[in-house]
Amino acid sequence: MPDIIRKIIHVDMDAFYASVEQRDNPDLKGKPVAVGGSKERGVVAAASYEARKYGVRSAMPSVTAFKKCPHIIFVPPRFEVYKEVSKQIREVFSEYTNLIEPLALDEAYLDVTENKKNMEYAMDIAKEIKEKIKQRTKLTASAGISYNKFLAKIASDYNKPDGFYVITPKMAEKFIEQLKIEKFFGVGKVTAQKMHKRGIFTGADLKTKSLDELNRWFGKSGKYYFNVVRGVDNRSVNPNRIRKSLGAERTYSIDITNKIGLIENLNGIVEVLIKRMEKSDSSGKTLTIKAKYANFKQITRSKTQNDPNNTKGDYTYKQ
Repeated sequence: MPDIIRKIIHVDMDAFYASVEQRDNPDLKGKPVAVGGSKERGVVAAASYEARKYGVRSAMPSVTAFKKCPHIIFVPPRFEVYKEVSKQIREVFSEYTNLIEPLALDEAYLDVTENKKNMEYAMDIAKEIKEKIKQRTKLTASAGISYNKFLAKIASDYNKPDGFYVITPKMAEKFIEQLKIEKFFGVGKVTAQKMHKRGIFTGADLKTKSLDELNRWFGKSGKYYFNVVRGVDNRSVNPNRIRKSLGAERTYSIDITNKIGLIENLNGIVEVLIKRMEKSDSSGKTLTIKAKYANFKQITRSKTQNDPNNTKGDYTYKQ
């Protein structure tokens, strides 16, 4: 009996946070918008497509975004609103399948191989989902359809915004071979640079490398690269995906340079973290502290405990 070809959809909202702000404030429509902190010290959490034309990207320091686009409009994030919209989107997904794996508020995998509406074609399901999201939230989403998660995610990014793309098993090999290595999910800027030094610029280049070579160069990720470049990704859509980390951070408008001030503010951040851990019934063994300076230089320090904890006494700084 032949293996069943899975039908996987990856749905990714278009510039989600920024699009919500433009939807709720008509004055922002058609203008470059960045959701994030202040111009001086913040970081861009999301950028509208109008801002992206100027090279503004998420995780970029706000001061850099302002230099690239002097007329950009900074908007403070409203995470409770984004969560509520995300809930509406999830309700649309649930009309078709229970196999939903959220990756963030604005994206998720869906396995619709067997679906609640007994629809034969995943592309029809994806089109309906996109349309329902637009009707209910006044926002656009991009959808990618394929037979595994790796290809579905790449497909959703292929025709953004409001995109739709299908990668069938027959077209997968040629599609992957011509794909730039930077477009591979799991290949960041640093890894891409390492690959370039090895003469790897496209999927075709990556495919010429042996498993031993990839393991030697990229460690545990080597096997992943070896498989996905051949169109192999057997990861299932996991509705019970466990979040591996929780965090809290704060950006200050002025530098904090004395020890007492640092400790007071650190304990305040710990309070926020503990509340999040209690809400999600989580505990942790490794605590990581990140400090970012005014010049955006960043340092981190971590400490691992033998037993998981989730109480304030375990994490609050003791003098």
